[in-house]
Amino acid sequence: MNRTLSIKLGTIALLIILLLIPLLMISGLIGERQEQRDSVVQDIAQSASFAQQISGPMLVVPYRKTERRWKTEDGHTFKETQQVNGHLYFLPETFELKSGISTELRSRGIYQTRLFHADNHISGQFKVPANWGISANLEDYQFEPAFLVVGISDIRGIEKSLQLQFNDQRLDFQPGTRLGWFGGGVHVVLNSLDGKAPTQFNYAFDLSLQGTGQLHVLPVGRSSSVSMAANWPHPSFIGNYLPASRKVDAGGFSANWQTTFFSTNLEDALRQCVGNEGCEDFRSRAFGVSFIDPVDQYLKSERAIKYALLFIALTFAGFFLFEVLKNLSVHPIQYALVGVALAFFYLLLLSLSEHLGFGLAYLLSAAGCVLLIGFYLCHVLHSLPRAMGFALGLAVLYGMLYGLLSAEDYALLMGSLLLFGLLGVFMVLTRRLDWYSVGQGKLQ
Repeated sequence: MNRTLSIKLGTIALLIILLLIPLLMISGLIGERQEQRDSVVQDIAQSASFAQQISGPMLVVPYRKTERRWKTEDGHTFKETQQVNGHLYFLPETFELKSGISTELRSRGIYQTRLFHADNHISGQFKVPANWGISANLEDYQFEPAFLVVGISDIRGIEKSLQLQFNDQRLDFQPGTRLGWFGGGVHVVLNSLDGKAPTQFNYAFDLSLQGTGQLHVLPVGRSSSVSMAANWPHPSFIGNYLPASRKVDAGGFSANWQTTFFSTNLEDALRQCVGNEGCEDFRSRAFGVSFIDPVDQYLKSERAIKYALLFIALTFAGFFLFEVLKNLSVHPIQYALVGVALAFFYLLLLSLSEHLGFGLAYLLSAAGCVLLIGFYLCHVLHSLPRAMGFALGLAVLYGMLYGLLSAEDYALLMGSLLLFGLLGVFMVLTRRLDWYSVGQGKLQ
């Protein structure tokens, strides 16, 4: 390969490396804007309510137990008694939750977040053994009135007053759970439940809940059934269990979960966490749905800029083909100006997508860059048809990039086929080219 061609290729490679500087700056700007958006979303959630998790109901029975033990001091043995306070816990036999969810956008400046309003109907049945399941030393126990507790991770999201339907009674819930390890929520005292005989009772209540981003449900029943329906068409099902059935379309989604104690092992998790502050193992066995757009404009812009070097390299390769096939001469400054125009596409895409949405922003940014480069190439290539052909090829590349960004599951396949196809085109166009003679003409 002659010296002129080597210098030309080296100059092009150096320009591509230098263009990494503005591309890295734009990539950093995307990250900064995303962090700023996340901060605003957090501020909105701080003012409204955070992600929500419903844990319960759970039946709790406070007790005082007299414990006796023999103790020896100074050679004397005597019996010591002390009072120990504790709680007995019972999970429901059946747990059913039906949730109808609507979403709304909240804005602050140019940033938006999505709040949800969930109208939940919760019902089921408890089965309680005689004497609260205590068979040994029953006379040492003094039981206080049992209460039903429901965990709600952010109680600011409760939109209406709560009433429990306990068999034929209606009882008002009170704030707090009375359990330090259980977190926030509500409770209701069941004075009529003495636990002396085996008892089973039905429960039901309506819970209207507002939250931001995610709604989780802890399936506390020995047999649990949860169904959700919402007007959000982009759900992300999260947690330890996927829906047994689901339907997603442009109008929203519906999903149903079915679990049992065999799959959740929740009773064992409850026994292990009682008395431990935090008890994340118990609360983490939840599932739910996320109302966050899985691919927003910042993520799409970040994915788009990963293809920037490929775009610049393909454009420069097109210029180089014109030089060697049409015996034209394109100055390195002209390469650099076109490369900077390609880099500006990503800056335009980021700034416009914050106001217009990603699709329209992509169309306007791509159209602006194609028109600018096409106009410039009319003079660089000394031919309107050549410039129009080059601009058309650039427009096709932008169209293919949008397809790559939209088809997330097939992005690798489409990208591989695109590169293979472009390599094939380059090889076909240069199949008869005498590379030893390149550079001896007008190539500079």
